[in-house]
Amino acid sequence: MKTIEDPEKLKKVGEFYDKIADTHYEFLHYWLKNTLFHWDFWLSFVFSILPWAIWIKYRKKDSTQRLLFVGFFVLIFTCWMDFFGVMYGLWYYTGKVIPTMPSYLPWDMCILPVFVMLLVQYKPNSSALVKALVFAAVCSFIGEPFFLWLGFYVLKKWSIFYSFPIYFLIYLACHKISRLRNFAGI
Repeated sequence: MKTIEDPEKLKKVGEFYDKIADTHYEFLHYWLKNTLFHWDFWLSFVFSILPWAIWIKYRKKDSTQRLLFVGFFVLIFTCWMDFFGVMYGLWYYTGKVIPTMPSYLPWDMCILPVFVMLLVQYKPNSSALVKALVFAAVCSFIGEPFFLWLGFYVLKKWSIFYSFPIYFLIYLACHKISRLRNFAGI
């Protein structure tokens, strides 16, 4: 089908995407040989399952939908931020459970959402600012250094200190979202 887009532009953009696809195939082959079923894979697998098992056991059953809504917000936002950071060479990850994602699945889709959901449900009338400070401090100054120590998280043009205000704002947004009453069934 003929498009209205400039054919040269289509060709040039296609060349960029071909390079990206080739790099992903190279990484997949590397991952299959050097990560799949090695210690870092299994540890990342545990980091993917354990937070959700903890959440299932300790969640407030009557708040499940509301908490999942908050957790989904965290998941989407952190995956997007991680994609941005990896894409622009600010950091990268090793020990991935799934090699096709630019983000670190256990952190973005498991640890962070569950941590936020547990904070939201624990002492719901406590200060959101204090909880945001706790969340930001634990994530920035304990979580990220731990993953740096494991070698799963490699900083290139980033500092854990840059992460602190982002985590702080993520929690405040989640706190606000958790208070919304306009959603049917939430």
